[in-house]
Amino acid sequence: MPEIDRRVARLRRHSRVRKYVVGMSERPRLNVFRSLRHIYAQVIDDSQGRTLVSASTVDPQVEAQLQGLTKIEQARVVGKVLAERALSQGIQRVVFDRGGYKYHGRVKALADAVREGGLEF
Repeated sequence: MPEIDRRVARLRRHSRVRKYVVGMSERPRLNVFRSLRHIYAQVIDDSQGRTLVSASTVDPQVEAQLQGLTKIEQARVVGKVLAERALSQGIQRVVFDRGGYKYHGRVKALADAVREGGLEF
């Protein structure tokens, strides 16, 4: 039996989810991407094809807050920063796009932090 390429499997799951999850101007899409070392989140208006707000562990403003934290704690910080930035842009409701990842660990921590920060989804 051939070995399954995990990246291809994730992209296949993501494309299945994206059939139904679409970001509009009034309710943009909160997209999550995680690599082995970093986590990235962005709020996207799919009708215009524009990224409205983003935050990640490689963002210089966020990176200063991450010293000595676990990856789950780093995801929480990224979620809080993203929520602050989105609220300052007037974005209050989003639709969550987990990017084909399981909803646990870092993805769940980021989503919970975004909710605590004041975004609704």
